[in-house]
Amino acid sequence: MLNALKSFVREITFGDTGKKTFAEDDKRLAAAALLFHLVDIDGIIEDSESEKLRQILQARYELTDEETSELISAAKQRDEEAVDLYGFTSVLKRTTDEAERLAIIEMMWEIVYADGHVHEFEDNTIWRVAELLGVSSRDRMTLRHKVAKTAPEADEA
Repeated sequence: MLNALKSFVREITFGDTGKKTFAEDDKRLAAAALLFHLVDIDGIIEDSESEKLRQILQARYELTDEETSELISAAKQRDEEAVDLYGFTSVLKRTTDEAERLAIIEMMWEIVYADGHVHEFEDNTIWRVAELLGVSSRDRMTLRHKVAKTAPEADEA
């Protein structure tokens, strides 16, 4: 009886294989959770931000549509359960090199500029994440300006 219950819970939680595609310490999940946090932080999830999130994750991590949807769903759940950003940044700090951490900050700016304006909560979140990842203020601002130049109707805070 107990094994049947475990099997049922595993099937519902992880799918038929019993295997998670994105483990809790997967850097893709940690990065996606940070990006989802930005999409949701101002209280309004814009279609442009959601679409940008999907595009960024799919391109950066070479995912299928199904894998991208699964990653976004898992990221949303992890973000909702998180009490702070440290859990995500600690995974990224351990599993990425400097170039990858810079790429994460750049992806964050791309999410922020997807709707054409920077909310103060978004700006503050990127500042905190950059600090936790060991990305310098100079690099953070350089990436911001790089993304802002290509963003539609960019409105800096």
